Amino acid sequence: MTLTGALTILGYAIMPYLWLILLLLATFIGLQITARLCGYRMWQHRMGVSLLLSVLVGLSGLLWIPAMTHSQLAYVATVFDWVAMIGALMGLALVAFMLIHPASYLFGRKNAH
Repeated sequence: MTLTGALTILGYAIMPYLWLILLLLATFIGLQITARLCGYRMWQHRMGVSLLLSVLVGLSGLLWIPAMTHSQLAYVATVFDWVAMIGALMGLALVAFMLIHPASYLFGRKNAH
């Protein structure tokens, strides 16, 4: 399969979720800009609760990622399947952290003032 063929297939697979991807991107950019304008710095704000929530969101992917792909968790059988699943869970946890961490700063800041 050529690179353009693989990109075409990926494009058709992403199209139904493009609105969700764009909404997530707008939320991410909006949260980051708002938090940074209010003094947020990633390494200076505590990460404990944000990290825990992100891990829980990532692990929740075990429940709904197979359903979203019209599959079952029992079909994740080979090493390559598990590598793909773990990659998806880690990506989900990372995106969740990048959204939850600045949001927790903003909510904590509002409660403090």
